[in-house]
Amino acid sequence: MKKIIVAIDSFKGCLTSAEANQAASEGILARMPEAEVVQVPVSDGGEGFLEAFRAAMGGSIVKVNVKDPLMRTIVAPYLIQGETAVIEMAKASGLMLLEPDERNPMAATSYGTGQLVADAVRRGCRHIIVGLGGSATSDCGTGMLEAIEDSKLKIESDVRFTIATDVTNPLCGENGAAFIFAPQKGATPEQVAALDARAKRFAEASARRLGRDCQHMAGAGSAGGLGYAFLQYMNADCQSGIDLLMDTIRFDNLLQDADLVITGEGAADRQTMMGKLPFGILKRAQRQHVPVMLIAGRIADEQLLVDAGFTRVVCINPPGLPLEKAMQPATAKEHIRRAVVVN
Repeated sequence: MKKIIVAIDSFKGCLTSAEANQAASEGILARMPEAEVVQVPVSDGGEGFLEAFRAAMGGSIVKVNVKDPLMRTIVAPYLIQGETAVIEMAKASGLMLLEPDERNPMAATSYGTGQLVADAVRRGCRHIIVGLGGSATSDCGTGMLEAIEDSKLKIESDVRFTIATDVTNPLCGENGAAFIFAPQKGATPEQVAALDARAKRFAEASARRLGRDCQHMAGAGSAGGLGYAFLQYMNADCQSGIDLLMDTIRFDNLLQDADLVITGEGAADRQTMMGKLPFGILKRAQRQHVPVMLIAGRIADEQLLVDAGFTRVVCINPPGLPLEKAMQPATAKEHIRRAVVVN
């Protein structure tokens, strides 16, 4: 009997990780009813982070009234397991909460994320894990810090913070939060320059105040500089989102008797090898000589992906399929079922 691990990232705007995994499992079992299929919901810190950790560690979902990026009241969830809280910042401060014409990183705030942090600490959590991804903000975490200050809550030194991100960019400069990420949040070139200057002023003031400067640290530029605020003000530990999740679920143990891993994402290309989730899974599997199949809705740079070590690279969609059709969940699920042909 073959053991096949299915760990597919979300197809953004189409399928969650769990939905993609389920479709792949159905496709495998339809052809190989005797196979042992292990589904692993995954996320690198962005979409699906909360759900992936809940599947991995259990716990209970807490829902809190918070402010969205434009300071409107919404309900946002986070996870508590013992003294550990898992927060997906996009649930409170994410781009998905805004309509396209509402995107404005000059005004968008991370205040709601700070409200989630304050609530978790108030409930007795001593380890706060925050997934940074999908943010609407470019406020360097000032909104988050303001919310904690407004809560009148003193965060003691025994509260430990871990930020999960696969973004390694610094806070400022041509590779920083504003120049690299703000345009996709609606910023004009003029606004990008203004946001970068604003971030630089905040970092310099923070360095003078605290006697240390975290603006150049890897991850400081994640989530519009929210990573910087956690590093500078919360002494956070920055970890790869996929590695943090893989360690939590003991993925290496799952691999020990596996015959195949199937991973995937919405679009796979040369950027997949730049720290994206399927590449993180590939590296883990390669250590134990387990072959990895990659599926995606769109494939480019196929030979590079094969050269990186994926044993098979499969586009689930037939040539010429209109994007709007491919993005329909029912269509995507059926194409995943058909694509996962294993020997």
